[in-house]
Amino acid sequence: MSTNPYAQYVEGVDVLTSLEETPLRLQALVNGWPGHAFERSYAPGKWTARQILAHLAQTEMVFANRLRFGLTKPDYVVQPFDQDEWMAVDEGMDAESALAAYLALRRLNVRVCRRLTPQQRTRPFTHPERGTIDLEWSMAMFAGHERHHLAQLEQIAGA
Repeated sequence: MSTNPYAQYVEGVDVLTSLEETPLRLQALVNGWPGHAFERSYAPGKWTARQILAHLAQTEMVFANRLRFGLTKPDYVVQPFDQDEWMAVDEGMDAESALAAYLALRRLNVRVCRRLTPQQRTRPFTHPERGTIDLEWSMAMFAGHERHHLAQLEQIAGA
């Protein structure tokens, strides 16, 4: 199994709990922000808060697909995506719509994750860039990924 690039963000944390709680933390953080706050970035040349939320909605779609295909398709091979190309497609997405999509998809995904058997969690599939992975690896990757972006949103909130 390849190294998970976001494992450090969920080390020592129950991944399912993180998948449930991080979106709520994120929502609580941005609730009440004025519209202009979503156009701030945590560093020059980096994504704005609005773009981070759009990215989280996009990656939650990816998580939904990988989760379901990983469970149902033998010899499933992940379709990688370029986050910058996807951002260009959704460049005009507003923060409120992005947040709503992310939260709704996450609720659906967590319901599936909570019902996984130990055998299902370790069902292998292939990522062209990462090699053999499984649903456990994917859950940890997406949980860590959003914690990575939560930290960026926290920086924007503190600016």
